[in-house]
Amino acid sequence: MRILCWNVNGIRAIYKKGFMDWFLEEKPDILCVQETKANEEQIPEDIKGVEGYHAYFSVAEKKGYSGVGILSKMQPESIQRGFGIAEFDNEGRILIADFDEFILFNIYFPNGKMSRERLKYKLDFYDAFLAYADNLKEKGRNIIVCGDVNTAHKEIDLARPKENEKVSGFLLEERAWIDKLIEHGYVDTFRMFNEEGENYSWWDYKTRARERNVGWRIDYFFVNEGFKDNVRSAFIMSDVMGSDHCPIGIEIE
Repeated sequence: MRILCWNVNGIRAIYKKGFMDWFLEEKPDILCVQETKANEEQIPEDIKGVEGYHAYFSVAEKKGYSGVGILSKMQPESIQRGFGIAEFDNEGRILIADFDEFILFNIYFPNGKMSRERLKYKLDFYDAFLAYADNLKEKGRNIIVCGDVNTAHKEIDLARPKENEKVSGFLLEERAWIDKLIEHGYVDTFRMFNEEGENYSWWDYKTRARERNVGWRIDYFFVNEGFKDNVRSAFIMSDVMGSDHCPIGIEIE
């Protein structure tokens, strides 16, 4: 089974850049998208109605903001659009799909760059997510988490670590939370297969950083320790254009 994940930076924008051609060529079993920036009625009908797929979206109360979606060949047992905490659920960042053999979290984690308040919101969101996932894991459920985590974990995960030590996305407290996630028994799937640097998933548009590969790896697939042997490969699709992020993926059995 092939699961892909992509922060599309606007579903309507990427639709005009050939998104459907890419999707129909790839035909993933599941695609998770983040930062759709659209109400459900604004999402192109082509995307909502792909033959052979079930489509689910979570949208923010604020128009043109955030938003996540899942396109899946399999129909999940259930879909949830939050943790049951209004301040996090109303930003349209969360889709939790129960596929019986595993529970898939598609999450667009907050960005903390705007202010100290938003950084606190981001860290509180991280903790709310982890408590929710841990509760399911303790009940014996397998967990797959994918999305834009908005933090590079280690120096190898961004091109210019020293220059970004005081920038949200590479702050010590953000990176420490990823350490905590791993300590709680979740595995960074990409690093199961690849220990090399210069593998990034986001590049700044303004500075045309992608041309020079001055990037950050901030998009991830994590699985619980007990499920990691089911992961056959993990990869970054850095040649796919259309967003300031590129898609990432895993293959599981």
